[in-house]
Amino acid sequence: MFTFIKQYAEKINGAHIYAYISLFIFLVFFIVLLILVKKMSKERVKELSNIPFDKEELNNSII
Repeated sequence: MFTFIKQYAEKINGAHIYAYISLFIFLVFFIVLLILVKKMSKERVKELSNIPFDKEELNNSII
């Protein structure tokens, strides 16, 4: 299956630019995500880590 796609993509002029664009978008997304996580405060991390254990939310969701 992959060889069919590869052979078909090689016939398209300029198809390699799409690979570079997708790689660029992938890298930018994860770099931005890494920066956001690094800048997050310790209080926010603690708050987010306790979401699964919040009993009020658990009791309100079971109706």
